[in-house]
Amino acid sequence: MVKKLIGIDLGGTTTKLAFLTEKGEVLEKWAIPTDVSGNGSNIVPNIIKSINKNMENSNHVIDDFIGIGMGTPGSVNRDAGTVIGAYNLNWKTTQHIKDQIEKALGIPFFIDNDANVASLGEYWKGAGSKDSDVVFVTLGTGVGGGVITDGQLVHGINGGAGEIGHITVEPGGFMCTCGKRGCLEQYASATGVVNVAKHLSSEFTGKSRLKEIIDSGEEITSKIVFYLADNGDIFANQVVDRVCYFLGLALSNVGNTLNPGNIIIGGGVSNAGNTLLQPTTKYFQENAFRPVRDSTKIRLAQLGNDAGVMGAGALVLQNNK
Repeated sequence: MVKKLIGIDLGGTTTKLAFLTEKGEVLEKWAIPTDVSGNGSNIVPNIIKSINKNMENSNHVIDDFIGIGMGTPGSVNRDAGTVIGAYNLNWKTTQHIKDQIEKALGIPFFIDNDANVASLGEYWKGAGSKDSDVVFVTLGTGVGGGVITDGQLVHGINGGAGEIGHITVEPGGFMCTCGKRGCLEQYASATGVVNVAKHLSSEFTGKSRLKEIIDSGEEITSKIVFYLADNGDIFANQVVDRVCYFLGLALSNVGNTLNPGNIIIGGGVSNAGNTLLQPTTKYFQENAFRPVRDSTKIRLAQLGNDAGVMGAGALVLQNNK
């Protein structure tokens, strides 16, 4: 009988879940709202309830599954199966997730940081599936990352490996939520694109719809910036070029350090496609050591919203070797 996996991608507004085969075929996937009320105390019970209900509906039993994997925001202790500091989930104190889930479901449980898990997904079934050395960068509200070397996630001594969002790209630049200045996250995340646009708008004197929107005090988003750039707005194109300069510079540092087969860009900002990819690749190539430039490829992620649940499934397999 084919053994199965359960993948959980825990997000601030939605929790995605899936039943998968060991080969990465999705048998079923569904989503539930993430209830962050009561200091996030309902999140894990809701996940347990939802898995039980879907098992019943699809005639699965506990013995069908070799494990449950989960990607989560916050600071993760993988051995203890705990999370702390996931502020978008209202988890301010240590959450004993592994204990709760294993006690309720009786299935082995594995957990890791959400960016690490998404990188495992792209490595297993997405844009990195032909290489054993892959770096994944996710450009969302912040910038996350994951490093896979010889098919294994790299965590570092304190779990800080792959924090690509905190590479300094502009010494003394914008203040980051991490407490230091000039982090990539402040320039290439969805928030970062807006930071760059507002910062550059005071110097731009030509005609631009983007500048008009900023000057009028209306809210702008990274989506608007890329949309206007695609439609020929000169100033929006200057903003995109600046964002891609910082991203390409950071990725060249990653490339020069690790020389992976692929550096994969995912997350909401990556929906800009070639408008983001082409200038980023240009700046990567300008700043990368020649043997790296000639071998490491910059690619767009392929799994979209499924990267998290696929990676959570792959996490089970990594821990069952």
